[in-house]
Amino acid sequence: MKSGSNTVSAVKAASLAAPTQGVRRDKAPIDWIGYVFVAFFALPFLLFNILPVLFGAFVAFTEWRIIGTPEWIGLENFADAIGDEWVWLAFRNVVFYALIIVPGVTILGLVFALFVNQGYPLSGLARTLFFAPNVVSATVIGLVWVWILDTQYGLLNNVLAQIGIGAIPWLTSVDWALIGVSIASIWWDLGLAFVLILAALQDIPKDLIEAARADGAGPLSRLRFVTLPHLRPVLSMVVTLQLISTLRIFSQVYVMTNGGPAGSSSSPIHYMYTVAIVRNLYGYASAIAMLLFVVILGVTVVQRFVLRETQ
Repeated sequence: MKSGSNTVSAVKAASLAAPTQGVRRDKAPIDWIGYVFVAFFALPFLLFNILPVLFGAFVAFTEWRIIGTPEWIGLENFADAIGDEWVWLAFRNVVFYALIIVPGVTILGLVFALFVNQGYPLSGLARTLFFAPNVVSATVIGLVWVWILDTQYGLLNNVLAQIGIGAIPWLTSVDWALIGVSIASIWWDLGLAFVLILAALQDIPKDLIEAARADGAGPLSRLRFVTLPHLRPVLSMVVTLQLISTLRIFSQVYVMTNGGPAGSSSSPIHYMYTVAIVRNLYGYASAIAMLLFVVILGVTVVQRFVLRETQ
């Protein structure tokens, strides 16, 4: 009986394999047009993003002054960077920038989005005014705020003088320069956070809000138990994007204070610019860039993990 079943199985296998014998299988033609369309993004991304990162990582292990051949020196640039007090000062400053700018942008973006979402008569104008700074170049933003924060003739100090507050050296004092740059950065970065949060607000089902109102929930209760839980994903994204942007702050620093006074408003990228362009030490600057990359990567991973756990 066993041999008979084996014979039947062999016959079935032969019958299934027979039609395929001697039949030519042509491969499906490759649709090259798809690769052409992808190449319009992939090639520039590879050329201007991936390759510079790889080249910068290589240069970080060399001594190179852009003229001549890079000389391999191993970890010497990284050792020098860790022992450089100006590097530590720049990283300390960027921590303070993050503590001021990230909460400022997130909270103000939420407040402005809640205001516009109410549909008041001037909501359309407010929407334009809140987003407008985001499309202005950093140079223009910096120059405008240099005028606003000028110690003697600045608009802000003139307003403060009307209520009896003396002139504040926003950009010329070691104690105030970082705060002055942070104010301008908040005003500049606010638009993107505002738009993202407003879009998330408009996606909240109206039925939930109406049900909460019918149950007697006041504005604060609706905000706490209905609105904010639905905004957690977008708020997480806003915080992540703004933190990365703040760790990479450069334009405002360069235009408004050039890192001064005494490095009190410097940032890692501004110091990298000084080392590379002014001192012509491209290997050392690349090593600082790699350290900043590691910091940004680590902070982003930790932040995403913490925010995910709290949701």
